[in-house]
Amino acid sequence: MTVTVGADRTSTLRGRPGYEGANIRTWVGFKHFGYLVEAAVLQWFRDRGLGPGRLYHEFGLGLEIADCSMLLPAVLDVDDEVTATAKEVRPGRFAVRLSVRRGEPGEEVTICRAKATVVLVRERDAPGEAPLPDGPVAAMVTDGVAGAGGEAADLALPPGADPMETLLGRDPAAFGWSRRVPYFHCHFSDRVAYSGYLRTLEETVDRFLADRGISVGRMLVERGWIPVVSRSRVTLLADAHMEEILLTTFRVEEVLGGVSYDARMDCHVRRGDRLVHVATARILHGYAVSRGPEAGRLAELDPPVLAALTGAPS
Repeated sequence: MTVTVGADRTSTLRGRPGYEGANIRTWVGFKHFGYLVEAAVLQWFRDRGLGPGRLYHEFGLGLEIADCSMLLPAVLDVDDEVTATAKEVRPGRFAVRLSVRRGEPGEEVTICRAKATVVLVRERDAPGEAPLPDGPVAAMVTDGVAGAGGEAADLALPPGADPMETLLGRDPAAFGWSRRVPYFHCHFSDRVAYSGYLRTLEETVDRFLADRGISVGRMLVERGWIPVVSRSRVTLLADAHMEEILLTTFRVEEVLGGVSYDARMDCHVRRGDRLVHVATARILHGYAVSRGPEAGRLAELDPPVLAALTGAPS
C-alpha cells in the first residue's frame, strides 16, 4: 500500500479490495467499496497525526463514520488496484473517489464517488482525557452519532406489544428480522459501527430475497442473473450498543425503469417503552445477465420478480 498527502487537504492511498468480497465470479460486492471509502477517510486522519488509535488513547475519542453515500458507476474486480482519494470539503465532511486503471494504455476509471460524514465521539471508558487542539478537527467532537446524518423516527411501544410486529404493522409489505448485536459489528467495546450496518444491509437484502422466493442462488442458477448495486447510503441516527437486539425492517419503495429497485432499511432497538431508530439505509439494486446473448446487460424485472419484490409476503 502506498500513501500520498496532497497540499489541497487530500490524502490518497492505493490498495486492493478484500478477497472476502469476491462472492460471484471475481466481482467484488458493494460492502467492500464502503470498506475502501472508510480506509481512505481513516488515512486522511492518520496523515495528520490523528489516527483512530491516538484519538482514542490520548484524547478519549472514537472516530466514526456517521453517514456515507456511494455512487457505483463501474464494477470492482478482485485483482484491481484501487486509488482512493479523500478530500476534506468542510470539517467532518469528506468527498471520496475510488478509481482503477483498465485496458490499454491504462485508462483511469472511476468506480465509486462517495460522501462521508465523520464524528469524533467522546467514549465513556476511553483512557485518554487530553483536550483536542483547537482547529477544524475539534469541531467534529460530539457525545454520540445522533443528529450527524439525519433525523430519527422513534416509535412508542404499546404495553405488551411485540416490537417486530409493531414495526411491521406499519407496513404490511415490509420484511423484518432481528438479531443480537455481535461484538464484531462494534467499535470501542460499545457502539455499532458504520461497517456493521453495511454488513447488516448486505445480509438484510439476502434474507429479503430468499424470503420472497427469489434468492441470489436461485436467480443465479435459473436465470444467470447476478446482483448489481449502483447506489447506497447508510446513516447512523443514534448509538446502538453491543448485545442489544437490533430490529431490522426492509421494503422496496420504487421500481425504476423496470430494471432496478430502490429499497430502504431501518434499524431500531427497544429501550423501555420506545423503539429507538438507530440507523437507516437506502440501496438501489438490480441484476446483470451473466450468460447468453444478453450477457452484460441489465436484466428486465418481469412480472413474477416484480410481484416478489413489491408484494406483501405470503
